[in-house]
Amino acid sequence: MRRFEFPVDLPHAKSVNQTLAEVRSLRLSGIVVALLCAAGAAWLLTLGKPWAYIVGAVLVVAAVTSAWVALWAPRKVGSVQDLYHESPLVPAVVSEIRPRGLTLLALVDIAKPGTTDRRYALVTRNVQAVPGHQKRVGEQVPCVAVLSDRTTRNTTGSWQMVSPMPIAWGTRDAKVLRDATEAIDDAEWKLLKTKVGLSEKVSATDDHRLVLDRGDLPGELR
Repeated sequence: MRRFEFPVDLPHAKSVNQTLAEVRSLRLSGIVVALLCAAGAAWLLTLGKPWAYIVGAVLVVAAVTSAWVALWAPRKVGSVQDLYHESPLVPAVVSEIRPRGLTLLALVDIAKPGTTDRRYALVTRNVQAVPGHQKRVGEQVPCVAVLSDRTTRNTTGSWQMVSPMPIAWGTRDAKVLRDATEAIDDAEWKLLKTKVGLSEKVSATDDHRLVLDRGDLPGELR
């Protein structure tokens, strides 16, 4: 697994990193739902009706579940430093220009550690902006691939969830961005360039990813 070490600019990451913003949003939603369910349960219990006790119990369970999600989400994702340190460096390019942002197309090996074969997939992610990069189709955007599973019962040998996270969301340093770009093999950049036209097809899939056949890969990646 190829990693890329660099000093993460925390103030910058907190202001532009969408992965962190999504975690904050999920945590806030969990807290709000927990409070609303708890308040609803408390009100129902004051009614003293049998049906109110039943509905109140359901709301209590919902409140506990939402509170657990609010606490679990940040721990599950980890700190931004951990994400950049532990996630593999992957190539991505701007594949679409949208009215309110961009679409990134990344090439990611989704095979889990310990598997014998690589399993490359095209992965898309819609982003609002990528500081330090030009807003043009084909622009090279080095990323890390945040990999995880939806369930611990996954036995497929491939990660279920893949999300490219630009290096530019962790630093303002142009030299770091150049070094990250150069650390990725030319064969990967060339392959990705030929697949830009598949961006919409990839985005239309349920997981926003499309596994490539081995025959579509250059010899260096097989």
